[in-house]
Amino acid sequence: MSESSYNILIVGAGIAGSALAHALSASSPLPKSCQFKIALLERSLAEPDRIVGELLQPGGVSALKTLGLRSCLDNIGAISVHGYCVVYEGKTVHIPYPGKHEGRSFHHGRLIQALRAKAKEAEGVDVIEANVTELVECTLTHRVLGVRAKRPGHDSLHTFFADVVIIADGCLSNFRNKVMRAPGTLSKRIQTKSHFIGSIVEDAKLPIPEHGTVVLIPGSGPVLLYQIEKRDTRILMDIKAPLPPDLPAFIRETIIPALPSALHIPVDNALKKNRLRKMPNSFLPPMLQGGDAFKDGVFLLGDAWNMRHPLTGGGMTVALNDVVVLAPLILSCPDISDPNQLSKLLERWHWSRKPLASTVNILSVALYDLFGADDDNLAILREGCFKYFELGGDCINGPVSLLSGIAPSPSLLARHFFAVAIYSIWTLFTHSRAYPSKDYQKGSIRRPNILEYPGLAIRSVVVFWTACVVFGPLVWSELRWW
Repeated sequence: MSESSYNILIVGAGIAGSALAHALSASSPLPKSCQFKIALLERSLAEPDRIVGELLQPGGVSALKTLGLRSCLDNIGAISVHGYCVVYEGKTVHIPYPGKHEGRSFHHGRLIQALRAKAKEAEGVDVIEANVTELVECTLTHRVLGVRAKRPGHDSLHTFFADVVIIADGCLSNFRNKVMRAPGTLSKRIQTKSHFIGSIVEDAKLPIPEHGTVVLIPGSGPVLLYQIEKRDTRILMDIKAPLPPDLPAFIRETIIPALPSALHIPVDNALKKNRLRKMPNSFLPPMLQGGDAFKDGVFLLGDAWNMRHPLTGGGMTVALNDVVVLAPLILSCPDISDPNQLSKLLERWHWSRKPLASTVNILSVALYDLFGADDDNLAILREGCFKYFELGGDCINGPVSLLSGIAPSPSLLARHFFAVAIYSIWTLFTHSRAYPSKDYQKGSIRRPNILEYPGLAIRSVVVFWTACVVFGPLVWSELRWW
């Protein structure tokens, strides 16, 4: 069995792994006090094909600039993104990014290949195609010493030793539980409420060009559309478990009628031409690493450690910001092989990343719970959220700054979330809505009268409590460290 040694070993050449390999190299623009020998291992270096990870928020673009990787967005057919358009019951609201901020949308695999190319060019980095099969541990202390991997064209396993092993093998991580002293701890924390069903729509005309489009669908989860190339538009349809047995029929009956009319034929054509692909929408809150629950010499990065609902397109922004925060800590660490120093480093990283990561994590799930409302109280909050956006001004600039990673502030998120809850209650009393009529074919549209106020007051309390039930546990999941 052959072997080789490195200072740092990164398992997984995706967004986070490739960016970190470059950031820790001698080619990185980040200040450094030491130089590492780095191995970046990836099971397959062929261009990956995924239906998510195709929209990079302005905060992610800024992180790429900081890491000296902004050029990775060039020459991959990327489309400029200037904000969002939200569609609800035939009405639209325009939510532009503030100032001159821009995001990018693209085919996921092309950005990955560009990041890998940068890692290959980086001084001190070896990018190696190898399928990691197991962690190498000390039999006495269980400290992780490296990995064993199978390389193409080789019959025997190769052992890669390193001072530190970083696991960045994505949402379906094979090693998420193996870094824990108590197996299964992290997997038990994963929550999967729904799936994104994705396809490519050709020559689609979105309501506002170069904007992500979110359509709120009665009786189903939200639908997200964004252009990823000149003629290609990605459609992601959130469908809750259990999935219907006939997905195309469900989409034609429930989803297509709620889309803008210009999209009906292109989406139907996509159903006929392209296969539907499925991706679980999972939530995994971050857990403080480096303590007694984790083995020494190894830690997790990216979706292997922390996932959020992809509705807000914040996953890559969080991953790249994690690299921006983590890389300088590693580069300034006197001895990364020392478990005590590594533990302190990981604790500092855990809390330093919180402003942006917590904001995006909480917002993604909270917004999904509102947009995918599955009870009457959440439906009131969903309608109130849309009407809150219609107010414009700070009611748009604040939320989109949070979503885009421009304003990493959990306190600002809490202010806007509960402003939405209060405004939703206000609309119960002041806005016209449909009421049942004696004529079963018609319903009257009117404002509530004063006799209905006591009942609405009770409903208001329940709606506000529902908002607390949505928001509170998400905040707690970010504050807890065990």
